[in-house]
Amino acid sequence: MAKKVVGIVKIQCPGGEAKPGPPIGPVLGQAGVNIPMFIKDFNAKTADKKGYVIPVIITVYSDKSFTMELKTPPASILLMKAVGADKGSARPNKEKIGQIAQSKVVEIAKQKLADLNTDDLEAAIRTVSGTARSMGLDIIPG
Repeated sequence: MAKKVVGIVKIQCPGGEAKPGPPIGPVLGQAGVNIPMFIKDFNAKTADKKGYVIPVIITVYSDKSFTMELKTPPASILLMKAVGADKGSARPNKEKIGQIAQSKVVEIAKQKLADLNTDDLEAAIRTVSGTARSMGLDIIPG
């Protein structure tokens, strides 16, 4: 007999550095997740992704067990890491935070392709390019 799903929780945690305090702890506690076990498993699986924000989907079952599905970091985080920026521009049409090569956009799109709602690489590139423009990044050929 299959386990009964009692909840699905979607959160974003820092890779390899999740702690049981807010905002993670209260959300997991309400869902009935064993917080220390989640923290240990999550930090072990994301130890190589320190410095990135990792979205995770946690499926909670009636016997208080859980499964977690790790996603790729948001495109905005990957773009900021690529150009070395701390945050996006508040006014992307007027104030630019930097430039990014088209080849780097393609690389990020390939990385994000599994988590996007498309199977087409060109559509993924357009999605990542739009995110870059909305953050105040100029896309240069190369």
